[in-house]
Amino acid sequence: MDCHLEWSEGSAYCSELHIPPLGYARGRNEKITLGLTFCHWLMVKAVDRVTRPCSAVTLVTLPKVTYAATMRKISFWRYLAVNRKTILAALACALLLSSMLGCGTTNHLQSITLGASLINGTAPTSQPGFFSLQGNGGTIQLQATGNYSSGKTRDLTQEVTYTIIVDPNANVDAFDNPLPSPCYGVPCAQTADQGTVEISITGLVTAVGPATCTFVDTSSDPAKVAWAYVGDYEVTAKFGVITSQPVYIPVASGTGNVDYIFVDPPLTGNNPNGLCNQDAI
Repeated sequence: MDCHLEWSEGSAYCSELHIPPLGYARGRNEKITLGLTFCHWLMVKAVDRVTRPCSAVTLVTLPKVTYAATMRKISFWRYLAVNRKTILAALACALLLSSMLGCGTTNHLQSITLGASLINGTAPTSQPGFFSLQGNGGTIQLQATGNYSSGKTRDLTQEVTYTIIVDPNANVDAFDNPLPSPCYGVPCAQTADQGTVEISITGLVTAVGPATCTFVDTSSDPAKVAWAYVGDYEVTAKFGVITSQPVYIPVASGTGNVDYIFVDPPLTGNNPNGLCNQDAI
């Protein structure tokens, strides 16, 4: 049995492939299936492995091996070769895309810092984590700063969503009355159940009615003051899934208590003028 692969034109890269039979079954002209299959397989592999440039290929079809069968096998191997190239190209593109996306994710929002840019129109001298809302009609302009993984920051004050609640751990005024629920947006009801503090969608906190004082004088000496607060409003800012740390806002929009009633026995008359954190900035 001879298996031939002939080329129509000679080339330094193209040659004739001659493969002798692997064996015979009953007679000289009867080939065993294994030999025929192996010879055919080598012929197809040879087509794919020949280095270019080559001219057109002329196939010599073996007995009992049809031209269509030969072409199907050649097409199959060429399909695998092309498919391998396609897969490699796709993987390269996927790696490139992943790399590009990876570069984009190196500048994502990590945290939000909530502070105040103005208190009654004046820039605060410090950022202690709480800001006193001074005077009826007093204002605090909150400022939300986005901190990114690249190390850069961005002002998100106009983009975040603010949430304001009565602090569950400090929820009364100087007279031990519960603080009313705050208002979000305008107008505000300003009743015993709702009011005192109002916040706009841009983070402007305003003292509204009913006025109150959440500060107490803890000093036992009427000539000296030592302010502490027993109630406040808690504000956070959220952008996407990131929420800022809370900021606490005690209120000094009304008259203070002349007595300090949160000790036993109470300190009577230690704040004779009924002040309410008057020395706050």
